Amino acid sequence: MRKLIVFNNVSLDGYFTDDKGDMSWAHKSDPEWNEFAAGNAKGGGVLVFGRVTFQMMESFWPSDMAKQMFPDVAKGMNDAQKVVFSRSLKDVKWNNTKLFNGNLIEQIKKMKAEDGPGLAILGSGTIVSQLAEENLIDEYQVVITPVALGRGRTLFERMKNKLNLKLASTRVFKNGNVLLNYLSEP
Repeated sequence: MRKLIVFNNVSLDGYFTDDKGDMSWAHKSDPEWNEFAAGNAKGGGVLVFGRVTFQMMESFWPSDMAKQMFPDVAKGMNDAQKVVFSRSLKDVKWNNTKLFNGNLIEQIKKMKAEDGPGLAILGSGTIVSQLAEENLIDEYQVVITPVALGRGRTLFERMKNKLNLKLASTRVFKNGNVLLNYLSEP
């Protein structure tokens, strides 16, 4: 059975995007962080996106700018298998991407039951809250970025039920980011 993880940056006040949908504040570059990000990009799993995050990633990672600025991460993102869940997209152009227009919950249950590499959601707060509500996410990797936004969107803003998690590990980076690794509790 495949594991489904979430990897997201959140501001100190709990937002994963600001009130305009911008996430650029989450990129606090330094050598240690860049090495960590490049290692994550080589993870070998399937990347899972909602439409908004997918279109943002698709517009950046295949670009020459991304390849120059972050060569290892760009290679990992472009080579990775990707799935995007959208009711409005009709086709996708980013290589190694499969589009699903059907039921998110049922498709993720099916994917988790299959053999294969793990699944990782990047961004995509709308699908995170839907899958968390159904207890389909096994692990939450949340990076607290030392910035306060005042307003924006939270990862769990549409959840109706409490989500119990167990802290598995932490890591503090020199740029001020703190990685919190949580496991779902049944």
